[in-house]
Amino acid sequence: MKFERFVALRYLTRRKGLFAIITTLIGVAGVSVGVAALITTLSVMNGFQTDIKEKVIGAQSHILVFGRMPAGAYEKHIKQIEQIPLVEAAAPHIYGQAILSYDGQSVGLVVRGLDPEKEKKINNLNDSLTEGSFTPDWAEDAPAPLVLGTELAYSLGAQVGDDVVLISPQSISTSAGMFPKMKKFRVSGLLRTGYYEFDNTIAYTTLPHASDFLGLKGGVTGVAVKLHNLNQADQAAEEIRQAIGYGYTVRTFAQLNSTLYAALKLEKAVMFIILFLIIIVASLNIAGNLILLGTEKLRDIGLMRAMGASPKMIRKVFMWEAMAIATLGIFLGIALACLLCWIIATFNIVELPGDIYYLTKVPVRMEWTDLLAVVGGSYLICFFAGLYPAAKASRVNPTDAIRYG
Repeated sequence: MKFERFVALRYLTRRKGLFAIITTLIGVAGVSVGVAALITTLSVMNGFQTDIKEKVIGAQSHILVFGRMPAGAYEKHIKQIEQIPLVEAAAPHIYGQAILSYDGQSVGLVVRGLDPEKEKKINNLNDSLTEGSFTPDWAEDAPAPLVLGTELAYSLGAQVGDDVVLISPQSISTSAGMFPKMKKFRVSGLLRTGYYEFDNTIAYTTLPHASDFLGLKGGVTGVAVKLHNLNQADQAAEEIRQAIGYGYTVRTFAQLNSTLYAALKLEKAVMFIILFLIIIVASLNIAGNLILLGTEKLRDIGLMRAMGASPKMIRKVFMWEAMAIATLGIFLGIALACLLCWIIATFNIVELPGDIYYLTKVPVRMEWTDLLAVVGGSYLICFFAGLYPAAKASRVNPTDAIRYG
């Protein structure tokens, strides 16, 4: 073992006096608590972000292509898109705006037309049905089926089997003048994605009924695309643009929900900065502990200098001690964070209201990038905390230290 490391570990393990031992323990505990709090908080936030992302993507798709496509054109575009190696599947979709009227109440919403069988290939929207189906076994003269989000249905008081009226913003010309287009639908199911914005603002029906209601004459308003690898969305979007040509808008899931993802990232960054202050405070305890050590071991430092130890070697002794305290605190903090994350994920300590969050346990997801950032940042702060005490100890005059130490 090198001289500097040997002396540092000896000073760390053989401190004299209760106060010196307590300050060392406080330095270790401060770092460990800060690291544990930061890793646990980031893991919980990652869990919520992942849960929200899965719900959003589960109700949409990885990429959406917008642009009106006639009845004979969208199948051709789907084949072109599915030939791209990055693409797993594609399905047509229709998006349009309407007003839903039921029992004297009216609310604006988005009408989404889809093919239930093809939709299974690009998302898990079919699994979100809590009641009914997209294609009920009704009589031919029955109104067109319409699936509502649970939040929208609850706010209107509508249930499966109730008849509602959709009013299109497009007007139709009659002998009596211009009138808004209206069509009767029957609620065929309720759908719960777990994302409030979708469950409260979107109504779903099959492609033919949506196309007829919005006056698309059998056409669609775009194509939804699922990828093999979600992280290659930007590259796939560019290849899709080149494949289908100009005149269409291609948006990734991140672009479609940019405001939401930006808010989540900002929240995580702010929490990282705030909780990192705990580690900064702990590093000040390490600095104070090393200054106390320099005063306590003044005579020893003078003797080492008189025996030939250079100022650089003295600095290394104190830096080794600072990093030893940091290492012990960081590893204890990681162990504590793993224990806390396991407890939070396993036991229902914090019970969430299921009707609001659609889950009852706090989601936890530890990521290596966050772990490395916390460990690296903690080491860096503790390193800087040890610089001043190390520099001060290395400038001690050997004669004065032996005489007055």
